Amino acid sequence: MDHFLYKNGILHAEDVPLPEIAAAVGTPFYVYSTATLTRHFRLFDEALEGMPHLVCYAMKAASNQAILKTLAELGAGMDVVSGGEYARAVAAGVPGDRIVFSGVGKTREEMRAALTGGIRQFNVESEPEMRALSEVAVSLGVKAPITIRVNPDVDAETHAKIATGKSENKFGIPISRARAVYAEAAALPGIDVVGIDVHIGSQLTKLAPYRNAFLKVAELTDALRADGHDIRRLDLGGGLGIPYTRDNEAPPLPIEYGNLIKEILGDKGCEIEIEPGRLVVGNAGLLVSEVIYVKEGEDRRFLILDAAMNDLIRPAMYDAHHDIEPVVEPAPGTERIAYDIVGPVCESGDTFAKGRHMTPLSDGDLVAFRSAGAYGAVMSSEYNSRPLIPEVLVKGDQFAVIRERPSFDEMIKRDTIPQWL
Repeated sequence: MDHFLYKNGILHAEDVPLPEIAAAVGTPFYVYSTATLTRHFRLFDEALEGMPHLVCYAMKAASNQAILKTLAELGAGMDVVSGGEYARAVAAGVPGDRIVFSGVGKTREEMRAALTGGIRQFNVESEPEMRALSEVAVSLGVKAPITIRVNPDVDAETHAKIATGKSENKFGIPISRARAVYAEAAALPGIDVVGIDVHIGSQLTKLAPYRNAFLKVAELTDALRADGHDIRRLDLGGGLGIPYTRDNEAPPLPIEYGNLIKEILGDKGCEIEIEPGRLVVGNAGLLVSEVIYVKEGEDRRFLILDAAMNDLIRPAMYDAHHDIEPVVEPAPGTERIAYDIVGPVCESGDTFAKGRHMTPLSDGDLVAFRSAGAYGAVMSSEYNSRPLIPEVLVKGDQFAVIRERPSFDEMIKRDTIPQWL
């Protein structure tokens, strides 16, 4: 469910008509719904009710300060994967004891910043990282709380580029080596082992891969406790998918995910951490664009938009599908025609959809890309010297620009000309 609905024939974000935002900020732009963000976070929080837990939003999905602050005020923790994301979380007012640091390539500088500023735990992904973290912690006179990310060799049944739990993926240590690595961790002077971490991928649409992974985590928990480790926290990652088309079978609900966790791991007496990102913010955001031209090709019709692959890279990178709808609601029974929907960037890959059937559109019409809140603005770039587009947050009948579009001058002035030129 989201809060982007047609009212009186115009698509609204909550109670704000999208053409009103377009007139104020120009197109293209991203717009997010506070009500949807709130609802989706609470679904996860309520799914784990009755057991100690923390829902850590995976902020790589969308990391604007206003989104982070909205979720932090609901009690969310943050899952960060870089020093920049850690700084963003802190700037949004998230206390260190609600920040989890993930990622395969943490630097010593990032470790030092988090240990100094406050951290709930590091999700360690390799022995070299663990040793480096111990050295940094000892140099600061502290112990670093860690879980170790184990790779359970489970097929997440998702897109190959966002699967993370198979043996050939770069993430975590093989679960077959876990006991030896935990033994080494316990002997390191700067390390405090607090639990186990697992994350098998993103955009999962079935519970079976989670069941397989969680059963392995349960078995490992018992084995590590038998070895003398105080396993008190289980970080189960995120990855629950969203429906990108209205025709697709709906992915499992957070309550079903929560019930599976309780069934398999509820008797372990551990605090549970989960790290949803896409499901929290994905359907809470739209990308709104204007039609520049309708172009007649040899055997097809092109809908050329002012949004491009630099604004929303997912279709070019993953062949991802986004429903695209006109902002003005079509009359019932209006005939649909096929368009190739493209952007203005000088790449054939700048294509959002091919042969997409839509009601007839004209120059100047607005369209909205649904399910664009996750991995949209956060993955955008200035390719072709196109400025980053605005982000807007709506709450009820109010809206605010939460990231402005830079001018050409502001964009160009970030370059520095050497003195010899």
